[in-house]
Amino acid sequence: MLVVAVIGDGSWATALVKILSDNQIRVNWWMRDVENMAFIQSHNFNGKYLPSARLQTNTIKFCPDIHLAIVEATAIIYAIPAAFLADAIEPLSPSEVQGKLLVSAIKGMEPSTDLIISDYFLQRFKVPSTSIAAIAGPCHAEEVATEKLSYLTLSSESNATATALAPLFRRPNIYTSTLGDIRGVEFAAVLKNIYAIAAGIANGLGKGDNFKAVLISSACAEMKRFLQAVVPLNRELTHSVYLGDLLVTAYSQHSRNRNFGNMIGHGYSVRSAQLEMNMIAEGYYASKSIHHLLKEYEVPMPICEAVYNILYEKISPVVEFEMLKGQLA
Repeated sequence: MLVVAVIGDGSWATALVKILSDNQIRVNWWMRDVENMAFIQSHNFNGKYLPSARLQTNTIKFCPDIHLAIVEATAIIYAIPAAFLADAIEPLSPSEVQGKLLVSAIKGMEPSTDLIISDYFLQRFKVPSTSIAAIAGPCHAEEVATEKLSYLTLSSESNATATALAPLFRRPNIYTSTLGDIRGVEFAAVLKNIYAIAAGIANGLGKGDNFKAVLISSACAEMKRFLQAVVPLNRELTHSVYLGDLLVTAYSQHSRNRNFGNMIGHGYSVRSAQLEMNMIAEGYYASKSIHHLLKEYEVPMPICEAVYNILYEKISPVVEFEMLKGQLA
C-alpha cells in the first residue's frame, strides 16, 4: 500500500492531508501538538488551523513519533514553516530517508543557512537530487478546504519523480501539472511572499489600485531578473506557478503575507502583527535570506530591499514607499 508521510499541522499541511485522504491514500501524519492531534482524531477537522476542511480520518494514521511516521512511507511531504524545519527534522538520520521521495511544500528558505528547501535537503540528508520535489500553487489552503477549483504544480529535476507524484494530488477540483524547474519554482515561491508583504503594506498605507498594479508588475520584473541570475533557464514566467501564485498571494484575502504587510502598513510593529496573526508569514524570514543573497548576486531588487528595510531596519513604511515609487515601472 502506498503510504505518504506529512510533516506539519498547519493549514497547508491540513489541506494536503485532505487531498490525499480524499484520494484514499494512506497518510501518516506527524505533528508536534498532541492535543490538536487528539482533537482532529475525534472531530475529523483541524479546529486550530483549517476548520472548514473535513478529513477522511479512516485513511490517516496519526503519529506523534516522527520516526514512525516516515518508516513505511514512500514519500515524505514537509509542510511546516521554514523557520521550524531544522528543529522538526533534527531527530532524523540520512539513512532513514534514503530511497524515499522528499517533497517540499514549504514556501520559504531555511533561515540558518539561507538555502531553499531542496538545497537544504541535499545538504542535510545527502540524497540524490532526483528524489526531491516541490509542490506549489496557486492553491490556497482555504480554497482546498471548500473544494474550490485549484491548481498545483509538482516540480523536480527528475520528470519521473514529478510525474509519479502528480496523480496523488489530482482531484475533480484540483488540476496538477509538472515542471522541471524546481529551484526556480522554489525561489519564485519565496519571492512572491515578500511581494505579497509589499502589496499588503501598500494597502495599509492607503495606496490606490494603480500603484498596486505597478508594484506587482514591477515585482514580476524583479523576480525575472533574480531567477535569471540565480537559476539561469529559459522559463516562461507567465506559467501559473510563477505569475499565478504571485498574483493570488499578493491580492487574496486568504494570504497571510498580504495580511501581515497590511498590518505593518497600518502602523503595527512586526512583533505585534505576528502576535495578532498567530500564524507564520514566510515572507518575513525570507526577506532576510534574500537580502543576504543579494550581497552575492547584486541583482537590483528595490521592492525586496524596501520590505527588508521596513521589517528589519525599522525604517518607516511611508519613507520606504516614497523612495520606492520612482523605481517602479
